[in-house]
Amino acid sequence: MDLLNTLVDKGLRRELPTREEALAVLATSDDDVLDVVAAAGKVRRHWFGRRVKLNYLVNLKSGLCPEDCSYCSQRLGSSTGILKYSWLKPDEASKAAAAGLAGGAKRVCLVASGRGPTDRDVDRVAGTIKAIKEQNEGVEVCACLGLLSDGQAERLREAGADAYNHNLNTSEGTYGEITTTHTYADRVDTVNKAHAAGLSACSGLIAGMGETDEDLVDVVFSLRELDPDSVPVNFLIPVEGTPLAKEWNLTPQRCLRILAMVRFVCPDVEVRIAGGREVHLRTMQPLALNLANSIFLGDYLTTEGQAGQADLEMIADAGFVVEGADEVTLPEHRADAAGAVCGSHADAGCGSHAEAGCGSGCGSHEGVAATATATATATATATATAIVNEPRTDLVAVRRRGAGTDLAPNA
Repeated sequence: MDLLNTLVDKGLRRELPTREEALAVLATSDDDVLDVVAAAGKVRRHWFGRRVKLNYLVNLKSGLCPEDCSYCSQRLGSSTGILKYSWLKPDEASKAAAAGLAGGAKRVCLVASGRGPTDRDVDRVAGTIKAIKEQNEGVEVCACLGLLSDGQAERLREAGADAYNHNLNTSEGTYGEITTTHTYADRVDTVNKAHAAGLSACSGLIAGMGETDEDLVDVVFSLRELDPDSVPVNFLIPVEGTPLAKEWNLTPQRCLRILAMVRFVCPDVEVRIAGGREVHLRTMQPLALNLANSIFLGDYLTTEGQAGQADLEMIADAGFVVEGADEVTLPEHRADAAGAVCGSHADAGCGSHAEAGCGSGCGSHEGVAATATATATATATATATAIVNEPRTDLVAVRRRGAGTDLAPNA
């Protein structure tokens, strides 16, 4: 396929595809999905080899959020039945982080619900960062606390934070349909504040909220312009009690096409599969490792993920290796440009609401021919598609272990 050959060549040269090329990736058929994965996989392996970066989330403060983000189980007025608790103490957060690090994670992502931190909150997180770093030599810490005020990114950097995550989530044109309590520009401003403070910037998206292909391309092109070190790709987890609970738009093939598009647009950036991979990629998760070079280990903020040991086995069975603590994630040219922070901004990002999720449609549908035979075939295909796209609510489980509970975490 000429399109894929062109995109591979551009990816190896770090050349930005055209919008039309990015849209064409999303428009490829399910029959071509393995070709798409193979092509994007060449770009992934060129810049990142067969290494997979493991990251671990610690939810410092769950629920109790004044924002109205439609995708989020922690939103204002949520009726989701998630764990709700105020700030973990530094020793509690450090204990939770240790479980993930023992499982192979090299970065800990400290996340807190809310519009943004107060100065007192920044002090709290600074104490937590200190506790984690004192007990775990060489660990990388990413903070994800919402919108930052002037000077707060610098204070987090001084406290030992290596990175800051704040996702754009969706395109600027549709952002107001997802959230009304803050703006797309607010999010861009926070990413820029992290950059300016010398933190490794991490910013990504949520796919599956009813957006169009054009919206997906818009947000990924905007991310490329912001130039974060890490781009987490979340696939919406439609949690009951949220406005998007009925948005089940994804197939595994659709998710693979989205990840491939992100890889072609951001060839030398850490692409992380964040929330929702278990729900939407399901048994196709190993294929996605050919596109992304980073995943979260274990559970997410308010929902459960695949067992940590299963993650490790999946990586090994797919022929990949867990990235070591002494390895630099980013390619040398990006590492040199980024500076010496944490293996030169070696990776970043959390995806603050990592439970969030995947892309808007499901793959193209073939036209129905006029003959009876073609009609029967189309009917069978439609039936099969309906089965595949049946909402898998059985795969969505509210987290009841780990941070904020007395039960051991999944790591």
